[in-house]
Amino acid sequence: MIKKLFFIALVFYGGCLSAQTVHEVRDSVKIYFKQGKIDLVPELRDNQRALDRIADSLRTSYADSVYRLEKILVVGGASPEGSVELNKKLSEKRAGVLFDYLSRYGTLPDSLKTTDFIGRDWNGLIRLVQDDPKVPYKEETLALLREIADEAQGNATSKGDHLGRIQRLRGGVSYSYMYKTLFPELRASRLYLWYEKTWNPIAPIPQPKTEIFVPPVDTVVIHDTIYVNIPCPEKPFYMDVRTNMLYDALLIPNIGVEFYLGRDWSVVANWMYGWWKRDHSHWYWRAYGGDIAVRKWFGRAAKEKPLTGHHLGVYGQIFTYDFETGGRGYMGGKPGGTLWDKMNWAAGVEYGYSLPVARRLNIDFTIGVGYWGGTYHEYKPVDDCYVWQSTKQRHWFGPTKAEVSLVWLIGRGNYNKEKGGKQ
Repeated sequence: MIKKLFFIALVFYGGCLSAQTVHEVRDSVKIYFKQGKIDLVPELRDNQRALDRIADSLRTSYADSVYRLEKILVVGGASPEGSVELNKKLSEKRAGVLFDYLSRYGTLPDSLKTTDFIGRDWNGLIRLVQDDPKVPYKEETLALLREIADEAQGNATSKGDHLGRIQRLRGGVSYSYMYKTLFPELRASRLYLWYEKTWNPIAPIPQPKTEIFVPPVDTVVIHDTIYVNIPCPEKPFYMDVRTNMLYDALLIPNIGVEFYLGRDWSVVANWMYGWWKRDHSHWYWRAYGGDIAVRKWFGRAAKEKPLTGHHLGVYGQIFTYDFETGGRGYMGGKPGGTLWDKMNWAAGVEYGYSLPVARRLNIDFTIGVGYWGGTYHEYKPVDDCYVWQSTKQRHWFGPTKAEVSLVWLIGRGNYNKEKGGKQ
């Protein structure tokens, strides 16, 4: 008895078919489903034509006295962002819908029907990225996916949080593209049909085609339907709140915020306000003002997660001060008035490194070099008065900024996985 194997591949959500024995393929079609649903919709994409083709194939095989159906296998898979357990249940439901639909063309005993679920199809995603020239940061994305695929297969030590690592790559640009363009091709199930070539002396006589048409769409009965709300993934968001511990040590309260702009750029703004005085002892310790900087992040750590690692930037500062501890005092800017009336200012370039120390905490070391200009006054306390001594102009080239900041990371995906992050 000569056996011949052929299969019909039905790919839900446009899954990628990978036939292992191409010379045995007799036919293949794709059947698409809406996201999170199992309803068979002929009007969706090219479903109607695919259903007509499979109907013709099954009518021919059931009427043929040479081939006998021996086995049907449905293999399902999931894309990276979906819950594996949820996709497994969804795959089983869709398999049942297809079994019901195919049973219209002949009896399908339960002994012939089997299912399998392969989980997240990392290798399928790698193939899709390789074939798509439009994937942002393609080579970096492929390198990360291959590393994850090895971990998933047990060939390497897992670094955990596979999906989070993809979402954090290059600020989520690659992930957003893959989610919209490639992930639908991975939400896949495949239907395999095995036939045995044999003689059937009592094979049914084929009926006229007019009597075996596929029933109209509105008569299709689906015994079970589930609706699953699968939210679109939220784009990663990175920001931080910080305080410069050097200013804190000098009793100058301060706070800053930083926002990640994408493509390794960020903007940070800081504000300080310390206004202490004790007139009876001629003690003044005053400073207030702020700065803003634009930063470019670089290096390996910055590629793995934004707002981490090396950064270069340009900055501008405005501030005023009044320091006097019983002797000669120094006041930056014009006495009285607002900050804009009496401010000093500085501008320059900065370099820094943000070091992870906990899951949501970094320490940022930054030094800035530039020009400091503005007017300042010298005075002396005499009895209950402050006697003006001189007015001078500040012209300083050198370090004008120093930070050792405690940084609190805020936002979706903005945590250090090596410091207590999700595993």
